[in-house]
Amino acid sequence: MSFQGYLNTIKEKTGKGPADFRAIAEEKGFTQNGELKVKAGNITNWLKNDFELGHGHGMAIYALLKGIKNEDSV
Repeated sequence: MSFQGYLNTIKEKTGKGPADFRAIAEEKGFTQNGELKVKAGNITNWLKNDFELGHGHGMAIYALLKGIKNEDSV
């Protein structure tokens, strides 16, 4: 699955896009001024518990929060 495929599936399942997850991560203290402050496991556990996302989809959001990928990545 492409990165965009992951983002599309996440949006369909949760109704939330990258900007929403960035804002929620900031509210939860996972990021500070856009910089990730926790490990990948914290992000994937959060997304599994709150949004029922699997590991691959959680890692896609982690990549966004970490700055490895962005909305334009393929």
